Amino acid sequence: MNAILEPGMLVRHPGQPDWGLGQVQSRIGDKITVNFEHAGKVVMDGARVDLLLVPDAQ
Repeated sequence: MNAILEPGMLVRHPGQPDWGLGQVQSRIGDKITVNFEHAGKVVMDGARVDLLLVPDAQ
């Protein structure tokens, strides 16, 4: 699923619901940078976590 992520897309982290809504900043290979409402900018390994795509801001 992470392979389709592009900058600007909205996501949620399945293991960290308290981080809130996140906006993808960049994706280079498996390295994904997301800016979350309550956690700020987080760089993660997309091979280890499948982010949940949010179709529209909720």
